[in-house]
Amino acid sequence: MKLTIDGIKNTSEWKAKGYSLPKFDRAAVETATRANPFWIHFGAGNIFRAFQANVVQELLNKGVLDRGLVVAEGYDYEIIEKMYRPHDNIGALVTLKSNGSVEKTVVGSIMEALAADSENEKDWARLCEIFRSPSLQMVTFTITEKGYLLRNAAGVFMPGVEDDFAQGPVLPKSYIGKVVTLLHERYVNGELPIAMVSMDNCSHNGDKLYAAVNEFAKEWENRGVCKPGFLDYVNNNSKVSFPWTMIDKITPRPDAKIEKILADDGIEGLEPVITSKKTYVAPFVNAEECQYLVIEDNFPNGRPELEKAGLYFTDRATVDKVEKMKVCTCLNPLHTFLAVSGCLLGYTLIADEMKDADLLRLVKRLGYEEGLPVVVDPGIIKPRDFIDEVVNIRIPNPFMPDTPQRIACDTSQKLSIRFGETIKGYLARPELKLSNLKVIPLVFALWLRYLMAINDNGEVFELSPDPLLEDCKKYVADVKLGDSTIPARLDALLHRKEIFGVDLFEAGLAESVKADFARLLEGKGAVRKVLSETN
Repeated sequence: MKLTIDGIKNTSEWKAKGYSLPKFDRAAVETATRANPFWIHFGAGNIFRAFQANVVQELLNKGVLDRGLVVAEGYDYEIIEKMYRPHDNIGALVTLKSNGSVEKTVVGSIMEALAADSENEKDWARLCEIFRSPSLQMVTFTITEKGYLLRNAAGVFMPGVEDDFAQGPVLPKSYIGKVVTLLHERYVNGELPIAMVSMDNCSHNGDKLYAAVNEFAKEWENRGVCKPGFLDYVNNNSKVSFPWTMIDKITPRPDAKIEKILADDGIEGLEPVITSKKTYVAPFVNAEECQYLVIEDNFPNGRPELEKAGLYFTDRATVDKVEKMKVCTCLNPLHTFLAVSGCLLGYTLIADEMKDADLLRLVKRLGYEEGLPVVVDPGIIKPRDFIDEVVNIRIPNPFMPDTPQRIACDTSQKLSIRFGETIKGYLARPELKLSNLKVIPLVFALWLRYLMAINDNGEVFELSPDPLLEDCKKYVADVKLGDSTIPARLDALLHRKEIFGVDLFEAGLAESVKADFARLLEGKGAVRKVLSETN
């Protein structure tokens, strides 16, 4: 059994092992896709293979679509050369269920895989041809939030950007430079309409893509290195749109346990590849069963009926509400509570924390009792249903290898949005009492206790990376277990709106935080004691 076109022809063998197979005429779909491509995706990683590619396969199987996907990789070309092409762009998706079972699918919806490399004459010529095609409706991206940056944190241009600014749309080197060069190709061949759709997991992702594309277009026009009018084209919403999206699906790195399951089924050639750029790829991807993709319905050249595979199309304001629902109430705050608690209690897997009666009780209180009264309700997804899924299916999933240590990264950057917005919601509504907030002040106190880098057994542990780590640690420097005296300097930290989203003294929560912190300092086992006593 091989993950290739020929290798999946013996359908009875695959079905006997429990695999769902493509149900469409691949040759016909490939011919139609090459002639009239409708969707090209940049970013050939796991989320694309587990989510977008599987959505298209579902719609091909139903007969809703008659063409498949084109994928392009603009950063690590070895993914295409060493993983996609040897397997004829076919892969296995293993969906990891919370009950411990797996669902196995052979995904064959990707018809072309190209290196977005301007020095690769064949692939680059094909990319230009695709962008000249009137049939192309959408260009989508999962290139990570960093992929849209033209400068680093110090304000220095990312590699290739300065050269691309100077040379114009000719043999670009930078990722965004390649994308804008291809968009320029579409412009000079009839000003054809297109939707440029970021599907990366970051706030207002369409604006991030637009800002990068617009800066390129502006530089090129100012320098006279592109066809005049390109900047107007980029800024004409009836020609080029940059919709917002909200994506939510966990696709961990390919797991050795999943590789063994597939190998025991008889599949050959499953060995992962680690590229020279340290990308870890395998012929299979493993992912959680839950997924959401909410898209602003702004497609100047039309769009496929992706809603028939469970995707949501709506307006920009609703996309924003869905994101706020998830980030401020229904998922991210629960993760952060479990992260700091888990580090202090010695957990190494978030899923295991959901077996802890104290943590489970407080997670539920945080979501249902403290968050839901002020949740941003998007209308298209019920917040209570979303939390139900998070608490009962997603976080407890034993296959999800998320660790408290990973989620504790950058906590100082997360507290304001994940908890501060809820506090603001309470302050804005007189009928709600801040005194009802028990877990949110406790989370802040747990974070202060975490900054001491001493776990509940009194042992030193390593703190996760955070840009404000050294700055924040100084507020708890020299604080000892067994000494519940709170240093006066801590007040300065609790005043910092940029960390907590509000001034905790002005909000009336600072004393609660300090009281919880004092209890957490009482000695070994104090963290467990406070968690068990908080209702």
